Amino acid sequence: MSAPSAVMARSRTLAIVILLFASFMDLIDATIVNVALPSMRADLEATPAQLEWIVSSYMLSFAVLLVTGSRLGDIFGRRRVFIVGIAGFTTFSLLATFAPGADVLIAARVGQGAFAAMMAPQLLSTIQVLFQPKERPAIFGLVGAVSGLAAVIGPLVGGWLVTADYFGLGWRMIFLINVPIGLVIIGLALRFVPDTTSARPPRLDWPGVALASAGLFGIAFALVEGREEDWAGWIWATLAGGVLLLGIFARYQVRRERRDGAALLPMHLFRNRGYSAGLVTQLLFQGSMAGYVLVLAIYVQNGLGFSAIKAGLTLLPFSLGAFVGTAISVPLGTRLGKIVMFVGAVCQAVSVWWAVQAIHSHGAALTVWDLAPAMALGGVGLGLLVVPLIDVALATVPQRDAGAASGAYGTIQQVGAALGVAVAGVVFFNVIGVDFSQSALERGMAAASWVAVIGYSLCALATTLLPSRAAVQAHAEQQERALALQP
Repeated sequence: MSAPSAVMARSRTLAIVILLFASFMDLIDATIVNVALPSMRADLEATPAQLEWIVSSYMLSFAVLLVTGSRLGDIFGRRRVFIVGIAGFTTFSLLATFAPGADVLIAARVGQGAFAAMMAPQLLSTIQVLFQPKERPAIFGLVGAVSGLAAVIGPLVGGWLVTADYFGLGWRMIFLINVPIGLVIIGLALRFVPDTTSARPPRLDWPGVALASAGLFGIAFALVEGREEDWAGWIWATLAGGVLLLGIFARYQVRRERRDGAALLPMHLFRNRGYSAGLVTQLLFQGSMAGYVLVLAIYVQNGLGFSAIKAGLTLLPFSLGAFVGTAISVPLGTRLGKIVMFVGAVCQAVSVWWAVQAIHSHGAALTVWDLAPAMALGGVGLGLLVVPLIDVALATVPQRDAGAASGAYGTIQQVGAALGVAVAGVVFFNVIGVDFSQSALERGMAAASWVAVIGYSLCALATTLLPSRAAVQAHAEQQERALALQP
């Protein structure tokens, strides 16, 4: 390698490392909150609905604005939009740190998610620009590894910060730590990340953003607030209004796509059965996992008296199992196709059922070790399902639609997680009411866990509609031929 090319390689590697670290911070922030919820409840006197909003508001705002954030980078420059995103994320993290009440914290979480949606997509876009197609698989593998690492570290870091209670801040440290990190990333990005744009930048679909946002908010609001409002008529009207707005959004997207091709969500992709099955699989998986992890974290802390760090350790076998599942799925995904994902979803359903049996059997004497086998099995299932899913879901999508399909996939992922938190919260808090005793929390945990078992089972059924092994293999061979033609 010549000196100039070596310098260029180091420069682009440094740029990707900076963007990766920001993505890592975003992923941790999505998972770090769960173990801090009991502390937030006690400190802010938060209602059950507010606890759900603290988790799901971040996911909803992130999901709705993810595609828009990517397109802003294409239009105005990816470094510029990335820096705006990380600056906004850092600012709202500071607001969350000193939030005087639950409502302010929820507003701060909305802001965090909105600016994270500007920050996160610039990573994949910049990889496309800086690396040749034959170089990208290794980089995307690194991105996947960082995602897995965040799943392991998020609950542990959150538990450590809450339990250590630095400066007497308790749970507030999980947000304050973002501030110095964000400032360092801004300085490094200004110096080392190139500012690239798209040669043919797409138009922004602001009406689509407004319709999708209003529709999703209406559904989530009705699910989260319904129990506290005793499912009044206006709650059902809000739910129906949310569904109606999403229907209008879908019709508008069809018209927008026909008119100028600038739809927020390209609706013609949903005519592809394999791709649609991939979206349904992802939606059910994310919803089941997000809701289950939320109620488990609340149960072990409020019901069993686990510290925040001990609650984080409860999830550690799950995260370690995910690494094992990933190692298994990488060589098997292309060769066996959708059967790998079917087995993964079944493993997760069995894992939750196993955990419920352990909780019922041991009661108040439950330990981290009692849950470890079930949690590890769930992690293995996650690795088997998630790692090959996106490639299989996109296997029959035309190359010209790959970018739009990937963006919609990421959006559905976050929407599923937000709605999963809302549904699991409805069941959990409806069972326990205002009784936070161990026995009541155990009953609520069991009920919400069965929602996850059903969700994972439906997820397994959805995998049977994914593209066949032959289609997946043909896709892999096509990619290999394309890479072989690259200089």
